[in-house]
Amino acid sequence: MDCASLPAWTDAMLTAARAGAEDAVSGIALAAEFGSRLPQPGAGQTALRWRLLAEVSGQDLTVGRILEAHSDALAILAEAGEDGAEGAWGVFAAEGPGVRLEAEVQDRSFVLTGTKPWCSLAGELDRALVTAHVGEQRQLFAVDLRDRSVQVEPPSGWVARGLREVPSAPVHFAATPARAVGEPGWYLARSGFAWGGIGVAACWYGGAVAMSRTLQRAAKRGDELLALHVGLVDAVLHGAASTLGDAARQIDDGGAQGPAGELLALRVRAVVAEAVERTMSQVAHALGPAPLAFDEVHSRRVADLQLYVRQHHAERDLAALGHALLEGRLP
Repeated sequence: MDCASLPAWTDAMLTAARAGAEDAVSGIALAAEFGSRLPQPGAGQTALRWRLLAEVSGQDLTVGRILEAHSDALAILAEAGEDGAEGAWGVFAAEGPGVRLEAEVQDRSFVLTGTKPWCSLAGELDRALVTAHVGEQRQLFAVDLRDRSVQVEPPSGWVARGLREVPSAPVHFAATPARAVGEPGWYLARSGFAWGGIGVAACWYGGAVAMSRTLQRAAKRGDELLALHVGLVDAVLHGAASTLGDAARQIDDGGAQGPAGELLALRVRAVVAEAVERTMSQVAHALGPAPLAFDEVHSRRVADLQLYVRQHHAERDLAALGHALLEGRLP
């Protein structure tokens, strides 16, 4: 991703990311300190925003995952015309079978009642943006996770080997005070929804770049097979970086609004996810089982990235892109 030189404060952020590796508390502290310094998407420095997310994720994917979610919440609030968010934030917008979160007016203000699934680090964060049902639509609300009406289930079912310090668990709301952010339907319809999805892909890319550096350090001159793996990985990651950079320019130039942004996100996430999975495969083939068994940082990065990249919906997202092409909806 081409962008201007990194700001002076980046060194402190990356140092903190290294020091707080696989530590959710440190990751939350980093996000709260540096999240507001990331440029907002669509404001002229989108490539720099994504590079910073990639750089932090290259240091540690746990920290990158936390920073991405917090900075996305701040970007959503800014897109809604709100400023000055304090504390550490999450974004909880997933839906699940058998559970539902409802919003209703009580004493001329909103309250939320029900259950929200897949809430990452809800017990550690200060606040969150949460989608809830308002009739047949979903609306976004800001809530204080420290309110006594909020009950976070213990992450007892979280058995993942990757992103172990970022567990997701259901959260129960019992007439929890909430502030509406945008009108019903706004959260999914806004252009920033697609842009945020590309920001997640930038984190995947950062993790894969770090993995490629492990491969390069292990490669020996004169070993043609290792050189082949290094070359293949470099080529696919170059393609991913170019795709991210082009997407950033389109967003900043105003060419990725509405449906155009949705289609751009499908394309970019597909390209980056494919590059990440190819990188993981080539590195595994090149290095064999030894680093997975004896290199703590590498083994953890592989497990983290395998889980994180599954936020891409694989063939389902590719089918959505294919339908858009066949129906003539591509710009």
